[in-house]
Amino acid sequence: MIQLLFTVLAAEAGMAVVLLFKTPLRKLAMLALDRLKRGRAPVMVRTVAATVLVVLASSLHSMAKIHGHAGAGELDAPGALSPTDQVLLARHLLEASLMGYILFLALVIDRLHSYIREMRVLKKNLEAVSKQNKSLEEAKSGRSDESKPHHNDIASLNEEIKKLKLQLKGKAEEAKDAEAKALAAQTQSEGLARKYDRLLEDNKHLHEQLQSGDISLSRSDGKKNA
Repeated sequence: MIQLLFTVLAAEAGMAVVLLFKTPLRKLAMLALDRLKRGRAPVMVRTVAATVLVVLASSLHSMAKIHGHAGAGELDAPGALSPTDQVLLARHLLEASLMGYILFLALVIDRLHSYIREMRVLKKNLEAVSKQNKSLEEAKSGRSDESKPHHNDIASLNEEIKKLKLQLKGKAEEAKDAEAKALAAQTQSEGLARKYDRLLEDNKHLHEQLQSGDISLSRSDGKKNA
C-alpha cells in the first residue's frame, strides 16, 4: 500500500515538474491531460479521488482509535502507547500524509493545466490583436487622410492589448504560486520517504525485540517445568 502511494506521489511530482518548465515534454503532458479531461475519464478520476478520501478517513479513524485505547488506560501506564501501537500509529500517519499529498498534487496539476491553457489562449489573442494593430498603424502611415476614422479602433485595440497583458500577468503570477506549492509538496514527499525508511527500521527492531522476548519467556517456562 505504501509503495503504491509512493509510486503515485512520485508520478504526480514528475508531472508537476514537467508542467513547470517549457520543454517538449510539457506539450505531451498537456495533450495527455487534455485527453484525460474528456469522455468518461473525469468520472474515473473523481471515483479514484473519492476512494482515496475514504481510505484517508479510515486511516485517521484508526489513529484516533489507537489514541483512544491509550487514553482509556488499557496499558499499565494510562496514556502511553505500546511499541506495536507506536508502529501502527506511525504507519497510519505516513499513509494519511501520502494520500493527502497525492490529493494536493492532483489539485496543483489540474490548476497548472488550466493556467497554461488560459495563458496560451491569451497569448494567441494578444498576437492577433497586435497584428491587427500593426496593420492599422501601417495603413495610417501610408494613408494619413484615409486613416483618421481608424483612430478610435486603434485606441480601443491598445486598451484591449493592455487588458490582455494584465490578464496574462495575473495568470503568470498564479502559475508561479502553483509551481511553488508543487515544489514544496515534492520536498515534503522526499521527507516522507526518509521517514518511511526509519519506520521500517523501527519495525525491524520491534520484531527482533518481540522475538527475543518470546525466547526468554520460553526458556524461563522450561526452567520452571524442570
